[in-house]
Amino acid sequence: MADLAAKPNQTSPPPTWPDDVYRILKEAGVKQIGMVPDAGHSRLIRAFEADPETRVVTLTTEEEGVAMLAGAWLGGQRGVLLMQSSGVGNCINMLSLPAICHMPLLILVTMRGDWGEFNPWQIPMGQGTQAALEAMGVIVTRADEPHLVAQTVWGAANLAFNTWRPAAVLIGQRVLGAKNFKELARK
Repeated sequence: MADLAAKPNQTSPPPTWPDDVYRILKEAGVKQIGMVPDAGHSRLIRAFEADPETRVVTLTTEEEGVAMLAGAWLGGQRGVLLMQSSGVGNCINMLSLPAICHMPLLILVTMRGDWGEFNPWQIPMGQGTQAALEAMGVIVTRADEPHLVAQTVWGAANLAFNTWRPAAVLIGQRVLGAKNFKELARK
């Protein structure tokens, strides 16, 4: 029987999609980044932190990012909210703000609770993320392969900033890789 704890593709090179997403967001004029620290977004976060033209704000909770980016928009700047799928549940009520006020909101969500998940606590919100966002009027697209992430973000950014609508990209666990209990125990 195969060892299910073994991590596939252990020797694969680091992903390039975060670098492509950074470039696309810069070209889209993104200046403010709201985020709750997340390993799936870590490379993208580091790129923005190193950029003197952008402002990265570490949030206490994801819903603060919705209000922060509404303020950025009113002040003439574009932004992006980075979060994990478990944080979407924290934003449900606040997502009425961009819907009612016809403001753009771009959200990039790293998924948990789907392919290869090890933590049962991540499954309910992971499985409900897309439906919860759509119920609040957010236009949702999903990227489940690394080569699709950048073009999916490009499309969502154009949609959000050109139509003044909330849009989210769900970045699937196949892109991020699955974690396991043995791997976490070694850290």
